[in-house]
Amino acid sequence: MNAHKEPFGQTAEGREVFAYTLASSKGLRARITDYGATLVSLYVPDRNGHLEDIVLGFDDLQGYIDHTAYMGATVGRYANRIGGARFTLDGVEYTLAANNGPNHLHGGIKGFDKAVWDTNEVVAAEDEAWVKMTYLSPDGEEGYPGNLQCTVTYTLTNADELRITYEATTDKKTVVNLTNHSYWNLAGQGSGDVLSHELMLNAEKFTLIDKHLIPNGIIASVLDMPLDFIRARTIGSRIRQTGNGYDHNYVLSGTPGELKLCAQVREPKAGRVMEIHTTEPGVQLYTGNFLDGTPAGKGGATYDKHAGFCLETQHYPDSPNKPNFPSTVLEPGRTFTSQTVHKFSTK
Repeated sequence: MNAHKEPFGQTAEGREVFAYTLASSKGLRARITDYGATLVSLYVPDRNGHLEDIVLGFDDLQGYIDHTAYMGATVGRYANRIGGARFTLDGVEYTLAANNGPNHLHGGIKGFDKAVWDTNEVVAAEDEAWVKMTYLSPDGEEGYPGNLQCTVTYTLTNADELRITYEATTDKKTVVNLTNHSYWNLAGQGSGDVLSHELMLNAEKFTLIDKHLIPNGIIASVLDMPLDFIRARTIGSRIRQTGNGYDHNYVLSGTPGELKLCAQVREPKAGRVMEIHTTEPGVQLYTGNFLDGTPAGKGGATYDKHAGFCLETQHYPDSPNKPNFPSTVLEPGRTFTSQTVHKFSTK
């Protein structure tokens, strides 16, 4: 295994930003920047051994600063949406930034995706290499209570896995929901749309949503709906029936907190397969519905609508306002932990 560091740019405030490359002996290569604790690229071989970058993104720091699609980023303090941009804890109402219509999305105006994280460890061992990044979200940031100390660790293994592990502690009762927002295209970034990718989701249910994409509290079956991916089918097979595309939270089968199968995706031409396991209770399937070709991506690539898909492992949207959903409350003295594993193969 190998790991190395290189400059990636500088923020307007003069903060140096770096990129870290992790490489396995089998050819996988991941690049992560401390701006937003963001996965910049992931090179994975196809069935003929040809390496291709399968993560949408940008060539330099400025692309990530200017663009708001959360490409590859760690999003928080609360991933996904909080209805009405407010929630109540112990009788105290907290008002958040309304940055998605009347609602709060992905941590607010300056979420974790726009923060420069501190890098604590870059290690290359015999069978795995990892980079560990930390960020202290101060009490009141974007309206959230408590000083939240967060850690994200990206680990690349010789078993062809990319593991993302999260930890967080707080000094005041708060809510937390962290995820990675990579846009994947297993044919290679910039190669066109992902509608021919074959997707299986280990989920028989989803959270019903209103017109603002906020759950109404009802958990419904996906059977006989275009949301049904219990058996593998192409992403594009019924996408038109959804309207603009998929942007839905699925309730994963299995026990929350235990590592379990979440999804399997296969791209038939190159033969790349990505299997995801997670400890999270849900996953948001998003099909890049608002990508419009601007700005240019890596190597001048054009990312049009559906140029990538996201599988954001998470707790459910608006959980702080839905007592019947798994709790996202974190109390002092407790540690939030979460892990998602992406395993790659060919078929």
